[in-house]
Amino acid sequence: MVKGKKKSNEPSGRKITLKMAKNALKVTVDGKRRLDLSNMAIATFPKCILKLCDIEELDLSRNLLKKIPDTIDKFVNLRSLDLHSNHLEQVPAAIGRLHNLYSLNLCNNHLTTSGLPHELGLLRNLRVLNLGMNRIETLPPPVAALKELQELGLFNNLLTHLPKCVQNLPKLQRLNVKANPIPPDESPEVDRIQRVECLYLVREDCLCTDCLKRCKEEREKLDSRMSAASTLKKSIFAGLITPNSVAQDNQAIWR
Repeated sequence: MVKGKKKSNEPSGRKITLKMAKNALKVTVDGKRRLDLSNMAIATFPKCILKLCDIEELDLSRNLLKKIPDTIDKFVNLRSLDLHSNHLEQVPAAIGRLHNLYSLNLCNNHLTTSGLPHELGLLRNLRVLNLGMNRIETLPPPVAALKELQELGLFNNLLTHLPKCVQNLPKLQRLNVKANPIPPDESPEVDRIQRVECLYLVREDCLCTDCLKRCKEEREKLDSRMSAASTLKKSIFAGLITPNSVAQDNQAIWR
């Protein structure tokens, strides 16, 4: 009887080599080194990218990651970390050592309150934190230490009240708590915070056929309205003549 191969406990997924990672390395318009490994079916954090730990932006979004290792703290220059749309259940405490982090996107994962480390409060330079579309019931109190935080996404979670730590963020400008089971009587507490609609930009190849068609139709409608408004302005002033023409016809008077 032929024995079958023993199944590995390692999650299946695409393996990233150092060569592939180097090819995915880009320089942003403002001169930042960005490693874009998004949407590549990665199931395990690629150890090889530790050799590129001097990067300033890391995008591992839309993959199959279930865990981020403690070695994430090797990326000491990191300003932007995008991990949205993975399968993360926990954020490592080591993330608190990324003191230069400016933006952290953890949207659309499997995070609960227990999966958020208190070390998040050590990210004193953090401006943008997106925790939307998870299973979070409240925030750890150390989040109140994020005194530079300007944007906080908590939409589509399990919040039954607005966490008190949110009210102690002096520079918070945008807060999204939509689609949470927060009772109506909680809303006055956030009136002092400006709540705005979010704008999401995606590439065309990330949209399904129906969504792309609808977006193009809306764009055509907008272009049509703008064109009509421009034509109306021209027609309103069509009967006017330029001051120079008047001056030429009445040069004697002007003299």
